Order: sequence, then structure tokens, then C-alpha cells
Amino acid sequence: MTTDVAWYKNAIIYALDVETFMDSDGDGVGDFQGLIESLDYLSGLGVTCLWLQPFYPTPNHDDGYDVADYYGIDSRLGTLGDFVVFMREARERGMHVIVELVVNHTSIEHPWFQEARRDPRGKYRDFYIWHEEPPSPERRGGVVFPGKQVSNWEYDAEAGAHYWHWFYAHQPDLNTGNPAVQEEIKKIMGFWLELGVAGFRIDAAAFLFKRKGLAGTYPEEPELFLGDLRRFLTARSPEAILLAEADVSLDELSFFLGEGERMNLIFNFILNNYFFLGLARESAEPIREALLSLPTCPEPSQYANFVRNHDELNLDRLPDDASDLVFERFAPDPAMRVYERGIRRRLPPMLGGDRRHIEMVYSLLFSLPGTPVLRYGDEIGMGENLDLPERLSVRTPMQWTDGVNGGFSTADPSRLVRPMVEGELRPERVNVADQRRDPRSLLNYFLRLIRTRKECPELGSGTVELLDTNDSAVLAHRCDRSDGVAIAIHNLSGEERKVSVALSDRDLGNLIDLIGDRQYEPVRGRHAEMHLEPYAYRWLRTDPQRSQTVGGLPATEPSAG
Repeated sequence: MTTDVAWYKNAIIYALDVETFMDSDGDGVGDFQGLIESLDYLSGLGVTCLWLQPFYPTPNHDDGYDVADYYGIDSRLGTLGDFVVFMREARERGMHVIVELVVNHTSIEHPWFQEARRDPRGKYRDFYIWHEEPPSPERRGGVVFPGKQVSNWEYDAEAGAHYWHWFYAHQPDLNTGNPAVQEEIKKIMGFWLELGVAGFRIDAAAFLFKRKGLAGTYPEEPELFLGDLRRFLTARSPEAILLAEADVSLDELSFFLGEGERMNLIFNFILNNYFFLGLARESAEPIREALLSLPTCPEPSQYANFVRNHDELNLDRLPDDASDLVFERFAPDPAMRVYERGIRRRLPPMLGGDRRHIEMVYSLLFSLPGTPVLRYGDEIGMGENLDLPERLSVRTPMQWTDGVNGGFSTADPSRLVRPMVEGELRPERVNVADQRRDPRSLLNYFLRLIRTRKECPELGSGTVELLDTNDSAVLAHRCDRSDGVAIAIHNLSGEERKVSVALSDRDLGNLIDLIGDRQYEPVRGRHAEMHLEPYAYRWLRTDPQRSQTVGGLPATEPSAG
């Protein structure tokens, strides 16, 4: 693979959990061999980067985020040898692989914690945060999982002391203020870099650098520690990246961005919140507001944009009245909500399965400045299983065929790692095999969308300008690079719109249609008058250095309803 230190700026990131993707041996659990057998599918889809969720040895009380060994593979999923084969096969298909760096906490079963609770004078005692007396109220932090969690302190009888945990009680926090812990984090990174990974998604990044219960239990100069991790990473592998899960306020984003010497990518939670507010209001204004409020990413950093991830849709970044509206629109049943802040549903059922609406949402995602991130199953319109607890509702097995267990596994359904989706979006109705054969399927829409996005790098790394329209339901923006200009127009309304878009202060010449919800009249000049169907979208491009037929795709045919 040719080294490109900024490969992530125009990457297509695809997130998956090995245990729910493809089972190769019929035991009901996905595995690395099954993932290897699926790589041609992912390559054909256009994926350039795989983000693997935790695959480490674990008691599995939090879907693998309770790590018991940072240097191994969960035996249900395979071996280190299987991982090495997977890495080679992924590289041969031109894919980067990033893995989870889950170092805010460990499992209570991790050897470090077991040794820490046994020996108060041993090396590992200070790997965690302890308090011998019951903590006073002012030392109790805000719980992360309301309704599932009472306190951030848990008493351990063997240790004779309380330990701190931001998350569940079985996940004691590491003392990141301890230099020995910081060195262990680097060792973990170095181990997986030697096996060829292209970087790390830092789980719970905001909590890693947040005060933990007692003074001295987090880095005294967290900015320096974060920069130190980046320098270590770059010294070991110049093209490797750090991707932060940092659901923080606007004024805290700069900590993770710095001057470009900290995070390469940071998940855009603020845009995600206002994205859904825009969908709920059928208005572009919340999205415009978010885009204008975000700090400009310094080189070489960039935002990572997503619609839905593997957690709840956390609406904490919205004012109360705005989040109430999103809940009412997309999660009217209390069973669809979790932790007093989030929605535990996938996008298609939230939008009532409306193909026009779903297409518009992903067209907008792929056209916005930043790196797009997909969750496995997005490309076929998978739903959720609300019978499963908490966030597991959106972590069901991949739906490959209309056969038994959706082609995920040959095991008896009772042995599956997790039940399949039921109802309207069950595998018999939504699966890869059927959609491959249907040229009008959502899967084939994604194939066109991803191909077009790759052929239009302006959208990923160009200079962005929001364009004036005469309709608050329509979002129009342009992205400029030295090699071209791209313009995207999206109607967030379920009604037809007649809109005027101010494209530029200069004549852009002929604008080529790259992709859209239907055939449109050609556009030329500084303004465009256009009629937009409900949830219409359109990508335009001008490039005087290329033929009008190079890089362009015809507008898609109208989608099936």
C-alpha cells in the first residue's frame, strides 16, 4: 500500500463488530475467519478503512468494552494468527484498519485490577483510583448511565476500599495520572502497530483526560499527554491516526484538536445532534448553525461525520426543548429511549422506511466537510431489535441473506450471540443478497454514492462555504479545492420546493451533475433556479481541467418508494 499520511481525509470508514458480522464455524458468534471471507464484499462496496470494535479477551459484560487483556484476541473470535491473516488480506485490498484503544478503564477481571485489589503496596495499586472511606457527596461524579448506575464509587471487599468508575461498576477507571499507566498505554499501541493497524479509535476520550474522583488521578498536563500519544504514534507509524470519541461541548473541542498535533480525526457529535434536529424540524437552519459554530480544524486534523453509531443517539448537545422535539419525532415510545438522553434506534425505522428520506440523509452525510463513517448494515437499511437491553438494540447480527439467521450463522437461533432483527426490517425483507440483484436497491445506491464521493475529493478536504438560498428547508454548500469546485443541494422537507441558490460570485461555467435523486436540467452561471421534489438532493461539480465526462455520474433514477 502506498504511504499517504493524510489518507483519512478522503477515507470511507466502515465500523463493525467482529462477533456480529459473519460466523464461519457455526457456533453462533462472528469471527475473524468470517470477516476475512467478507472482505471482498467490503472492498466492492468501496470501503477504504475498517474500524473494528473491541475483539480483546473479555468477560463481555459491556459488549467487549470491559477488556481483560490488551494483547490478545477473544477466543470466540479466533486467534492472533487469524488477526494477522486478516490484516494481510485487508492490506491486499487497499484497506486500512483501525482498532479500539479502550484505556479509560479495564475489566474488573483484568490482571492489573486483580493484583491491585490484593496488594495495597504493590505496583498495580496506583493503576486505579482508590478511596478507603466512603466518598463525600462532593466527590461523587455525575453518572454516565442514569437509571443503571447510582454512584461512581464501588466498594471492593478484598481491597477494603472504594474504587472509581466513570462507567459500569465492573469497569474500574485507570489512573491516567500515573506515568506507569501512560507507559502501558504506549506499549499497547506499539503492540498493535507492529501487527499493522493504521491507528486507534480512542474510546471515551473525554473521560480519559477528565478529573477522576481524586486530585492527581488524571494527567497534570493532559494536553501534553495527548500530544505525547500522537508523537509516539507518528514515530512508530507516520501514516497511523488517532480518532477521538469525544462527545464534548464546543469550547472543549480545541483540547482535542490543538494546532493539529493531537487528534487526526474527531467524531462530530455536535453536528450529529443538530443534524437530527434539522431532520425533526425539516429545516436546514440547525445544520447551518452547527457548521458555522464548529471550530475550524487545523491541518492536518479533520472531523469524522456519522448518522448513527453503535451507541445511543445522545442528544445532550441540544437545548432541552430541541431534544424533546427530536424524541417526539423519532422515539415517541419510551422503550425507544435510554439513559434519559438518547435514542436506541437505527435510522431507517426512525424515518418510517422512506427511501427518499434515507437517501437524502446519507447524501448529505457524504457531501458535508469531513470523513464519512458508516455503521455495518447502514448500506442495506438494517433496523433495530428493541427487545434487547440498552444499546444492544442496534448491535444485531449482519443480514446477509433471506435464509436462516439472515445468513450470519448456521447455528440454532438460540445459540446466536444476539437475536436477529424482527418485523418489517427482518432479514427475509432486508439483506445483502437480494439487494445485490436489485439495481434500484439501497445497497446499489450506496455503491454509487461511495464511488462518486471518492471521485470528488473536494467534498472531503475542500474549503467549505454555505450558500444562500431563499428557503430555510434547503441546505446548499460548496467545497473548493485547487483542482475543482463541488456544490451540494439538499431539501430536508417532505414537500416540493422551488428554490433559488446563489452558487458563486463568479461564473462557474457548466456544472456537471454527479448524483441526484432524479434527472435535472443543466446548471450554468452564478445562480440556479430549481424545482426540488420532497427530500431531493443534487451534487454538482465544475472542473475546467477535465473533460465533462470524467469523474461524473449520471443522476440516479427515481428510487423505489
